Amino acid sequence: MLGYVKLSSWIPAAAAAAVFAAVAACTGATSSTSASTHLGAVLADPHPCAGIAGFTCSFLTVPLDHAGHVHGTLRLQVAAGNNTKAPRGVLLFLTGGPGQPGVPFVSRISARLASLFPAYRLVMFDQRGTGQFGAINCPALQKAVGSSDITVPPPGAVAACAHIIGPDRRFYSTMDTVADIDMLRQALGARTMVLDGVSYGTYVAERYGLAHPGHVSKLVLDSILPQVDPTRTDAFYLVGLRAVGRVLRAACRVKPACGFDAAKDVAWLVRHRGDGVPLFDTLVTYEFIDPTYRDPNPPGVPRGFGDIVGALHAARHGNPAHLDQLIRGLSQAGGSPAEFSSGLHAATFCTDLRFPWGSDAVPPASRAPALAAATAKLTRRQVFPFDAKTAAGDGIMQTCLDWPVTPPAPAASPGSMLRVPALLLAGDRDLSTPLAWAREEATHAPQGTLVIVHGASHSIQSRERGDQGRKAVFAFLLG
Repeated sequence: MLGYVKLSSWIPAAAAAAVFAAVAACTGATSSTSASTHLGAVLADPHPCAGIAGFTCSFLTVPLDHAGHVHGTLRLQVAAGNNTKAPRGVLLFLTGGPGQPGVPFVSRISARLASLFPAYRLVMFDQRGTGQFGAINCPALQKAVGSSDITVPPPGAVAACAHIIGPDRRFYSTMDTVADIDMLRQALGARTMVLDGVSYGTYVAERYGLAHPGHVSKLVLDSILPQVDPTRTDAFYLVGLRAVGRVLRAACRVKPACGFDAAKDVAWLVRHRGDGVPLFDTLVTYEFIDPTYRDPNPPGVPRGFGDIVGALHAARHGNPAHLDQLIRGLSQAGGSPAEFSSGLHAATFCTDLRFPWGSDAVPPASRAPALAAATAKLTRRQVFPFDAKTAAGDGIMQTCLDWPVTPPAPAASPGSMLRVPALLLAGDRDLSTPLAWAREEATHAPQGTLVIVHGASHSIQSRERGDQGRKAVFAFLLG
């Protein structure tokens, strides 16, 4: 679900763009103003963005609680292009996570999508709980999982993080960010905006489009997390587990063909090593350095580090050294919360998602039995080449299993439809947000067009090696 990964120092991050300063206080909240006053939607303290030519940075003050019941405010950093008279208006680019800031990636996005920005004014912001000035900082959780969805944290790290955030953890849902975005739109003086989201940013864009369709001119959804989860299976990551077999088999069909079934290699290793969760975590992370899954020497990493397909096959046949090297080297644990806040990541997903036990409003004592019952019903076909233990043991599920009782954010209706023009982009080698999710979201976007970028993995606009996806974006937004 990530648009960003923090890897070992010798591996380029998904969109590394800046060196981050020290993190401010835990949540960045102040208690001096009642949320009900809203302070007005104003961009305060405008100044040139450090190291980002042509952009002005400022701060948007938003209520901690948009309903106005709890006092406090948050200051969100905003970067906006200086071309205030751009003929097609504002393009708000939304990064992934949840947990990734926006402002540090302005330079990369403005360069990768340069053809758009004579016509559009690019705006990016640090969503609540992220970034240099407001990242939620949970040291133990950050050390344990960093930017990974899948790595399993110690229960004590989860409990410590929930304690650090305190009761305010219910105010870090996607719908709180949606309300922040509408205040940002007003502060920018825009009647409508283009929203361009990647990974978790697609979910934010979808929920904004459902809540405020009259304020959206177009949507670009890149590496898609669907807006609805009627079967409550997203936390099991079943589509990701199943995508591994399809993607690795497709990679093996590229000439010269492998001559073996890489999916069966994974299944054998899961059964005999018992480490399905770290193996899945490694595969999902590997796509960021090598969408072919077979390159022995991907750019930016030590020679001989690549070829995860070959590493899986060698491990099955008694030589696990290369696979174990990949598992160690691709760990996403640690990192600065200003780069990616694992605390915000936990707070958002444990408030937003629905689990086998329902929401995290359910007392913790009732959750494990419900999870066990749902896990027992999973079939081999649903999880292959992994197993039910892997599905139940991923980091999101285990984090929220131990998260304290928290009121849930409202979920989208199963029948909800995006009534705005939309471009949906998906790489057929994506394991983070697999193609199946893009196809599912397309059924909820009657004015949408799905473009499948063959040979690409996660985050088309930022990371695609070719230009098929970006050309589709240019045609959609400039045509």
